[in-house]
Amino acid sequence: QVQLEERGGGLVQAGDSLRLSCLFSGGSFSAYAMGWFRQAAGNEREFVAQINYSGDSTYYADALKGRFTISRDNAVNTVYLQMDRLRPEDTAVYYCAASRAFALVSGAYPYWGPGTQVAISS
Repeated sequence: QVQLEERGGGLVQAGDSLRLSCLFSGGSFSAYAMGWFRQAAGNEREFVAQINYSGDSTYYADALKGRFTISRDNAVNTVYLQMDRLRPEDTAVYYCAASRAFALVSGAYPYWGPGTQVAISS
């Protein structure tokens, strides 16, 4: 079964950058589209970014496009989320997810990592 593990979360100051990694195992990584989602305390999980299996197509939440960049390295079974110019409102648990098909909604992703906490201080 596919397993995902997010890494790279932590506490940073507003305006800083952070790169999250998601390590994929248990399947053929290149066969999966990957997504990033986040969930702030008290809020619902929201879509952040999506990348297709080959990495040549990406999609972002409108509010995050330009600050966040999703990428993948199929040679090391890893998807990344580069987060720049972070804001306090970006504070959330960030999750990576895998799907056999390109998808932008959380319900379409059957595999999820446990999440990594990202906190941005003012």
